[in-house]
Amino acid sequence: MIADPARFITEQTRLSPVAFVPEIRLHQADEATALWHLTEATLGEADLPPPFWAFAWAGGQGLARYVLDHPETVRGKRVLDFASGSGLVAIAAAMAGAAHVEAVDIDPFAVAAISLNAAANGVVVAACRADRIGEDLAGVDVLLAGDVFYDRGFAAALLPWLQQVAARGATVIAGDPDRAYAPVAHRRDLARYDVPVHPALEDAIVKNVRVLQVGNSELFQSALPGWPGFA
Repeated sequence: MIADPARFITEQTRLSPVAFVPEIRLHQADEATALWHLTEATLGEADLPPPFWAFAWAGGQGLARYVLDHPETVRGKRVLDFASGSGLVAIAAAMAGAAHVEAVDIDPFAVAAISLNAAANGVVVAACRADRIGEDLAGVDVLLAGDVFYDRGFAAALLPWLQQVAARGATVIAGDPDRAYAPVAHRRDLARYDVPVHPALEDAIVKNVRVLQVGNSELFQSALPGWPGFA
């Protein structure tokens, strides 16, 4: 059992600038598989989730870039970074002047990484181990989500909730490198970036990332028969 996740993270990663968002430094690993296996061996558990917290994923980099370049998106607002991973997007929101930033993830190592990374960048982010899918999020003005459309089942549960949050009046913005289950309807593209990525993580060294606003049926037209909202 790892009694001190923060110490484990600092020992297994190095603090370095993010390729596409060099204003921000994160504790990043050099190699995914070895860290994944080390985490499983140290904890004595198999089938742990990959160490998403140890890398700056393409969608998160694109979304963080957008937030920093368009600070009015979050300035003075209450922001939730969903499935935060390393905390990259949350940190960008805090740097851009958000009134309050909460970053949630279901991985306890991610929660520790978010706190470490926020401190390294001199910002305050409330890191919490939570899911939040299905919640009303009445106190949230802006929901940000990077790289969340990678799994069909997860995306099928996620998108209706994102649409509900948007219908309630929050701004919902995602960063996505053309994952298989990104929404093709109920969306408005805000920006595109060519983002350099770690070659061990992707099938290319550069990914085209779309920053998209997610809406609902009243804002954007759907649909694909039989599988509305997804490719």
